[in-house]
Amino acid sequence: MRTDLLAAPEDAPLDQGRGGCCRIWESGPSSGRHPITIITHDDPIGRGPTKYMIHADLSDRQDGWREQLWTRQLTEDTFEVACLPFFTYGICYRDVVTIDSNHLLTGVVRKSGHRTLRVALIAEHTDRDQIHELLHGKAVDAGLPHEWLQGTYLAVDLPPGTDEASFVEALEPLAQAGALHLEIDS
Repeated sequence: MRTDLLAAPEDAPLDQGRGGCCRIWESGPSSGRHPITIITHDDPIGRGPTKYMIHADLSDRQDGWREQLWTRQLTEDTFEVACLPFFTYGICYRDVVTIDSNHLLTGVVRKSGHRTLRVALIAEHTDRDQIHELLHGKAVDAGLPHEWLQGTYLAVDLPPGTDEASFVEALEPLAQAGALHLEIDS
């Protein structure tokens, strides 16, 4: 069940209206470089004192886009992911990854068994704020670590052995009503 949440900005535009733990940062033409848009994680679920930030290239889906991922350095060239990727497919919390000399993600060395439930709220939906509060409450009540991007995108960690059925069942009517898109990545 995968929808390309990044490739559908008309359905789920990035919204500046609500807060969250993440944001979109754009370099402008005044920087003298090709414009790059970076999705950041301001408060990753695995934040700790010795974290290392890497980037995942998203330009195959949106030109000039990257996602900044918080990691913990394990060896000179291996890192454990310490956040919940919003748009980087195939990478989940605690996966071990490698990078190139530009600090760009190059591959997965070891999967952690965690999965990521991603939800994109439709910004124009009339009940978006209520749906945001409902989803936030469900994640908290279930004790599932989660991160928000601008109040519109939700990423929920599904540790090994987690049964997401009740959470997904609560989302399905909202998805069918056109209020959100959802997917699970592993």
